[in-house]
Amino acid sequence: MAQGLKEEGFRKLVLEAFPQKDVDIRTYSPLALAFLGDAVYSLIARTMAVSKGNRQAEKLHNETKHLVSAHAQAMIGDAIQDLLTEEEIRIYKRGHNSNPYHHAKNQSLDDYLKATALETLCGYLYLQDKTDRFLELMKEGIQRTQTGEEKNA
Repeated sequence: MAQGLKEEGFRKLVLEAFPQKDVDIRTYSPLALAFLGDAVYSLIARTMAVSKGNRQAEKLHNETKHLVSAHAQAMIGDAIQDLLTEEEIRIYKRGHNSNPYHHAKNQSLDDYLKATALETLCGYLYLQDKTDRFLELMKEGIQRTQTGEEKNA
């Protein structure tokens, strides 16, 4: 990890470049946290794909969609449950118990709620500048849910 990023946190660097008023993150709804967490999670998946080499955008998209689907995110959320702290479990449950206005037609409501819970946790950890913890959980969750073919890809 880049030295400046590790010391300052990506969020703090963004806010230095684009100053905003301070907001207590405890006031954010689970769906607001999930909105942000979705982007942070997607950035991880896209970074993993691009880091394997230059390819057409369509191929990059196809490689990442197995990680960013509600089903995949639900599996990752299930896989890391034993690693979560009490605070992280509380945030995860807030996301799971949220009332989303819709869910993907090709996904079950349970998978969608679990995916929202994972995204809520991702958004929360991002806002807490807990980048190392976020990456640790995502790495472990992805490793625990990958099949042999995916690990060798």
